[in-house]
Amino acid sequence: MSIFQALVMGVIQGLGEFLPISSSAHLVLAPWAFGWEDPGLSFDVALHMGTLFAVAAFFWKDWIELFSEAIIKRSGSQKASMFWYLIVATIPGGLAGYLLEEQAETIFRNPLIIAVMLISMGIILYLVDRYAIKRKDMHKIRFSDSLLIGLSQAFAIIPGVSRSGVTMTAGRALGLTRETAARFSFLLSAPIILGAGVMKIGDIAPGDINLAFITGVVSAALVGFLSIGFLLKYLAERSFALFAWYRLFLGLAIIILVFFRAA
Repeated sequence: MSIFQALVMGVIQGLGEFLPISSSAHLVLAPWAFGWEDPGLSFDVALHMGTLFAVAAFFWKDWIELFSEAIIKRSGSQKASMFWYLIVATIPGGLAGYLLEEQAETIFRNPLIIAVMLISMGIILYLVDRYAIKRKDMHKIRFSDSLLIGLSQAFAIIPGVSRSGVTMTAGRALGLTRETAARFSFLLSAPIILGAGVMKIGDIAPGDINLAFITGVVSAALVGFLSIGFLLKYLAERSFALFAWYRLFLGLAIIILVFFRAA
């Protein structure tokens, strides 16, 4: 992999991990569309660790407060509850990743499946966001809310669904404001990315670490950090419609390209 390709893949990961457009779909589609070689699982793990650095850097104060309230002080505060809500909400996604790992790396990487998921989830995101009742901020999230959002995260094992997209959609359906849905989704991303990285870290051989490898990780981290800040500000005044339309047009473009290549 060239440094340029690594940079492109890192930017894709940094944008797609936090914007509701599916990083896994874009990481599969970019090599497929441009005729690049598959960079391999070790590089994919590295890119995800880059976005873990991003979310850790952006929310480090939040995580210290949550951890302190729940583990050190063992208080019954809202922040202590939120820490355990996030941990429990991570379990469904972790189980889906463990049980469906083989399918995620083979069957689910089909461009047509990805296109269908991009379109269908884009439509659902648009409709839910438009008609949802906004009434809950972070302080009003209940255990049942976090559990349902966590269950939705399990569907993100399919490229095109989007981990951030499906959790934000679930949050909006449960009455969370757009900013709250995004913030909870970002916090929820840290445990699942960390868990996946720990499980796959052994697949990274010392020989895999070169300038292209480092370029991908750094670009994913920097772009991911900027993406988080952008989306939180964007959703303070705007809806998810832009991302829903993007998913629709991308999905249709993939379908057209698939049939064009098959002709």
